[in-house]
Amino acid sequence: MTKVYVGMSGGVDSSLTAALLVEAGYDVTGVYMKNWTQDMPGMRCPWADDLADAKRVAVHLGIDFKVFDFENQYRDKVVDYMIDEYKKGRTPNPDIMCNQEIKFKLFLETALEDGADLVATGHYAKTENGRLLLAEDTNKDQTYFLYRVEKSALEKTLFPLGGFTKPTVRKMAEERGLTTAAKKDSVGICFVGQIGMREFLSQYVETEPGDIIDAKNGQTLGRHDGAIFYTLGQRHGLEIGGGLPYYVVGKDMEANQVFVSTDLNDENLWKQTVPLEDIHWIDGRARTGEMRVRVRHRAQLVVCRIQDNTILFEQPQRAVTPGQSAVLYLDNECVGGGVVGA
Repeated sequence: MTKVYVGMSGGVDSSLTAALLVEAGYDVTGVYMKNWTQDMPGMRCPWADDLADAKRVAVHLGIDFKVFDFENQYRDKVVDYMIDEYKKGRTPNPDIMCNQEIKFKLFLETALEDGADLVATGHYAKTENGRLLLAEDTNKDQTYFLYRVEKSALEKTLFPLGGFTKPTVRKMAEERGLTTAAKKDSVGICFVGQIGMREFLSQYVETEPGDIIDAKNGQTLGRHDGAIFYTLGQRHGLEIGGGLPYYVVGKDMEANQVFVSTDLNDENLWKQTVPLEDIHWIDGRARTGEMRVRVRHRAQLVVCRIQDNTILFEQPQRAVTPGQSAVLYLDNECVGGGVVGA
């Protein structure tokens, strides 16, 4: 019997994943990855509650259950990376790094060493012979977060939810009596819970107030509490009163200045070409030519060309942010992507 270790986070998606694999005849072991346990001021880390929920589901399903402690590696590979990127004035995506370094590397390697044949998670995606394919639920599709996973890892991975929509998943979980069926999806930072990025970064980075400057005329419009907290295209949180809304169109980290504009057509907000850094091709084959790209999770797939490690958009795209990922697709296959450069 094929032995599968399922990453169980205590949420409905991974709970149903385990249930479906049991029903399909696999020898299933649930694994909770203990990645982060630190409380934040005014916010208790939910890891113990999530662990209890995952255990409860495992007992209900009658499967073995283990805890893999990856907290040190997680801090080194994901949290420190994220903080360093923000210090540089970029906007990283820790979920992508978590998938690359923890879930589909460390978890996979540990599971295989422990006797597993395959691993599985509750991601909304599909795999086929090491290829990464779009999920049926285009709203929930998570291939954007998985583009840095190696083909060899995908060949050892199952995504049982790839053919279902989120409402169907909740209904199926309820039908199976899973206690997590109605549990809300986690929001905020992937590893902390409800806390926002600003609150998290404030615990690790010393910031100073600085000027918010009109990019057109150089006039100081207000003050910010740290340029690190602002990202390209941001509208909320500027607290500049009156008139048309302002948008962040640039930052100077050394001078600790944030530049804004009321002009939705500001040239700094729109890009026809974007350089890519740290490009990753899932099957190792570099590609050029026409394909489609997603420049943030849930952004529309748009036509582009890839040439000399640069994306050339068919139509200019708004707020393509340095540090974020641009993920590339051929038809319904995610083939890779890279980190947006300055």
